Amino acid sequence: MLSETLDEWLELTTFPSAGSELRCGVSGGADSLALMALGVAAGCVVTAVHVDHGQRPDGQVEARLVEQLAASIGAGFESAVVDVLPGANLEARMRSARYEVLGPEAATGHTSDDQAETLLINLLRGTGLVGLGAMIPGPRRPILTLRRADTEAVCERLGWKPFIDPSNEDAAFQRNRVRGEIVPLLNDVAGRDVVPLLVRAARHAREAAEALGVEAIELDPTDARALTAAPKSVAAAALQRWIREETGADHPIDSAAIGRVLDVAAGNAVAAEVLGGWRVSRSRQRLSIS
Repeated sequence: MLSETLDEWLELTTFPSAGSELRCGVSGGADSLALMALGVAAGCVVTAVHVDHGQRPDGQVEARLVEQLAASIGAGFESAVVDVLPGANLEARMRSARYEVLGPEAATGHTSDDQAETLLINLLRGTGLVGLGAMIPGPRRPILTLRRADTEAVCERLGWKPFIDPSNEDAAFQRNRVRGEIVPLLNDVAGRDVVPLLVRAARHAREAAEALGVEAIELDPTDARALTAAPKSVAAAALQRWIREETGADHPIDSAAIGRVLDVAAGNAVAAEVLGGWRVSRSRQRLSIS
């Protein structure tokens, strides 16, 4: 049985209960193929979804590989082609297009290595406490506790040859530079593998953010007087939740933007930009976002 074949990795995952329907984003790389296989091994009713961003001529070759491997273990398959034009913020636009196809509840093949990279990327964005928590573990990221070496080992155990995406070497993408340059440099400076350290730091930040979030639930983020009177960390947590809910932002709001909004609440400014076209303003001691 597949569950017995992959048991040593399966026990580390956070898949939903057996019988649950699970859409998995599967590109054909080792991480997403391992996600698909482990999802089936966990007893989920898996549908592998391949999204071709139209950036490479061999996108359909990947799709056929995923379809064949999905069929071999009893998983369903879907594919979609999205048109993402070259230009600024390509990485973010590709991610947004992919999630639009996958849907909000789909599982992705992010690993501990991705978690460490996300923490570093969020630091480069000027993140606050929420961003330091990186990605939230759970059914949407069921293999977040595994390393890339684990996903490669899963594929090797199954006799699968993952597709190697040449764009993973493209220095135009920030994550590739973090992966290929910054993490190895940190390993060298620390004299050890820093990924577990960064993952642990992210967990501590999430725990702290969760505690602040509980306090922040009682705070009305549109009440300028209440925001100004509250501890700054609690006010920032309330604003994080409010701004992300109102704008649909898929990543934490950077701490500089939160600071600007707190200045608006305190009366030091009438309005402030928070991200891509969104603006928070104050009128009669109430904040609004548009």
